[in-house]
Amino acid sequence: MPRLVRQDWVPEHSYGLSRRDRRGGPYECYVPDPLLGLPVELDSTLSRRVASAERRVRALVSGDTGAGLEGISRLLLRSEAIASSRIEGLAPAPAQVAIAELSGVEPVRGFSDVAAQVANNVSVLRRVDAALASAEAIRVDDVLELHRALFPSESPSELRRVQNWIGGSTWHPLDAEFVPPPPEDVAPLMRDLVDYANGATHGPLVQAALVHAQFETIHPFGDGNGRIGRALIHAVLRRRGLTPAPVLPVSMILHTWSDRYVAGLTAFRAAPDDPDGLRAGVTTWVETFVGAVEAAVGQAERIADDIGDLREEWAERVGRHRRERGLRPVPRTDSIDAAILTGLPEHPVLTTKVAADVYGTTETSARRALELLAGSGVVERKTIGTRTSGYLARDVLDLVAFAERRLASTRLDTREARPSGFAVPESPPVR
Repeated sequence: MPRLVRQDWVPEHSYGLSRRDRRGGPYECYVPDPLLGLPVELDSTLSRRVASAERRVRALVSGDTGAGLEGISRLLLRSEAIASSRIEGLAPAPAQVAIAELSGVEPVRGFSDVAAQVANNVSVLRRVDAALASAEAIRVDDVLELHRALFPSESPSELRRVQNWIGGSTWHPLDAEFVPPPPEDVAPLMRDLVDYANGATHGPLVQAALVHAQFETIHPFGDGNGRIGRALIHAVLRRRGLTPAPVLPVSMILHTWSDRYVAGLTAFRAAPDDPDGLRAGVTTWVETFVGAVEAAVGQAERIADDIGDLREEWAERVGRHRRERGLRPVPRTDSIDAAILTGLPEHPVLTTKVAADVYGTTETSARRALELLAGSGVVERKTIGTRTSGYLARDVLDLVAFAERRLASTRLDTREARPSGFAVPESPPVR
């Protein structure tokens, strides 16, 4: 059963603080049950709902729809990077982030420091997510490596050795909304968490839900717990074969549904000596998480439909332009023209050098293909910095901006509720 550990807070600093902030006294830390052996009893209604959600996810990622979403997943991750980095009031445009990502291949300019930070976070999350998904087994050291990659200035990255807390005063845990386990309990709880994540005691969605809630309850780091906890959701879903990439914006929806999210986590942290409350709390949290997955599937389906519509429109533009130039209307499937067109959702900003590197061709061939797409109106020429010429798929970036605004609305519809909760891009102009 979960337990409360009584501790005494002795203030180390008091100079210049108010009487309220320089207080000392007793407080209680919450130590959850290990995940291995946790009682999970879903009634028939919730069990069927979980199964239905998993079927919807599998249907979503199969075939052409899944491929389109996998391509755009990198752009959707930028919103998570902004929210997790707590960049108050700053929302670099999708184009800025995409340009910043080019700098890994070609020395380009024309993007802000914030865009560079977000681009780096997205790159780290994608790289480590792939590593966690393909590893024979997740280790605590792998989680430490993820933290190290996201916070390279913090040396060393290690499980916390001091008490942390959520809410209340910055200076003491006496008025905190939640106090995680004491430092000495963190390591064994993290070993249990990765052992559970490496197994298959429950279905993928239930497993992802419990791993996330337990990680947030342990709060094993001084900073970055939210970002890493959300990354673990995608890692579990990929390891269990439910998704091929972080294509579900479930963590963004949990962030937007903050009241429901906090209520679900609070229910998961059942009171000690209350086995019925523990079972009910686990059920409440699973319901909350599955609800977010259902909403994420709906939003991903909408994004996939939008990508499909874009592809049809591009095909018409390209066919018309190629006919005008005396070319066959549809490029060969093995051509660089077709490869760049297919990959635009994943790479909506390109230079000839980057395109040649990504698609394994010469810069001359890449430039010819990009110029054809520019002539078709699929991409537009853009000067990046002062000397570099680039090509930008504005339709893709607008699609991402609209999607991010919906995902930041508590009703998932900006007509019913304005985007709120974290920084989002401005609404693109109607074209």
